[in-house]
Amino acid sequence: MRWWSFANFVSNAGTWMQLTVQNLLVLQITGSAAATGLSLSVQAAPGLLMSLVGGAAVDRFPRKLTAAVSQALLGAVAFTTVFLVASDQLSVGVLMALAAVTGLIATVDGPACALLGNDLVRPEDVPSAIGVGSLVHNAGRLVGAALAGIAVGFLGTAAAYAANGVSFLFVAAVIPFLRPVAGAVSRTRPPSGGAEPAAAPGADLTVREGLRFFARRPRLVGLAVITGISAVFGRNYGLTLAVLVTGPLAGGAGAFGTVSTVLAAGGIVGAVLGARLRKPSVRLVGVLAAAGGLLQAAAGLSPSLAVLLVLVLPLAVAESVSDTAGTTVLQTDPPAHLRGRVLGVWGSIRTVWSLAGPPALGLLMELAGARGALVAGGLAIAAVVLAGHVLRGRTVRAVALRPDPQPVPALGTAA
Repeated sequence: MRWWSFANFVSNAGTWMQLTVQNLLVLQITGSAAATGLSLSVQAAPGLLMSLVGGAAVDRFPRKLTAAVSQALLGAVAFTTVFLVASDQLSVGVLMALAAVTGLIATVDGPACALLGNDLVRPEDVPSAIGVGSLVHNAGRLVGAALAGIAVGFLGTAAAYAANGVSFLFVAAVIPFLRPVAGAVSRTRPPSGGAEPAAAPGADLTVREGLRFFARRPRLVGLAVITGISAVFGRNYGLTLAVLVTGPLAGGAGAFGTVSTVLAAGGIVGAVLGARLRKPSVRLVGVLAAAGGLLQAAAGLSPSLAVLLVLVLPLAVAESVSDTAGTTVLQTDPPAHLRGRVLGVWGSIRTVWSLAGPPALGLLMELAGARGALVAGGLAIAAVVLAGHVLRGRTVRAVALRPDPQPVPALGTAA
């Protein structure tokens, strides 16, 4: 697990280096901020439908092999970009195509790597493993963004892509040496212990089965609703807080940088706290999401930058712990042979949020301003969570009060 965490830190740092430089490349080639946003949407778009197929592939094929191949393919895409940049043959169309290929491979790589990390620890330690993964992700993001500026300044744009390619190959080289714990092997392979990880005998390995399981599982549907409303009306603080700080609070880029640093620090603290969870639940996710929504609403009413900083830290902590708890439920609730497809369904839902959230939030900001968007969005999150809690309570009471059917008397013969 230590090797896997270190490999993921290297990979995350490389990925954020590439994402940062990709935005710069599009801006250099086109001079259009809209084209930059389009490149990110093109990379996310394959997840809308292909995540379902990617999740099914993770359930069908050996997990270590799937993760290693996907990492190697991502490295190949990065090195292809290096060659095109170095030879001055990279156009916007080619860059968009490479971004789409990267997004397509990620539909397999995401669930494969997530579930492989869980296989390295005992079942009761999965929340801790997910918390460590969140910590690694946040740390890699900070380091990668900083290294991108250094790489571009001293070595040129291609250097960031080359570094990302090396990071993918490093992960692919580490994977063969990982040894899942005995309990994880038994959860992903049949008792016969064959070479292929398989579902339970006779299990349905189709995409439809994953969709059916997700739709019939109320706690997963509830988790999707909570996370979705939070993603649309919260979380996009790079937009809302940037406008709030530079507008009503009359701060500059440095002030927003301070807010971003506090958000990142809160995310790391939340990841550490989330790693201590033992039995996270959808109820805990809802409580933390509602608390985050109320803190967001309060942040929208901040009279000064100092008050905003005080509110932003617990906001980031609550959302980070909520993310860890929700991810744990998502990755442990389904049976082992369905987890890849459930993560595939989740990937499709998350893509809808990522594509629809920023425009919806932008429209809300146009109508209500930065303060109004933060307040209305935070209250909407808390209201949806409260409504879900009330609805669930009424459903439980209705089931409890439902009379039991009259038992059918047994028929028998006289002795």
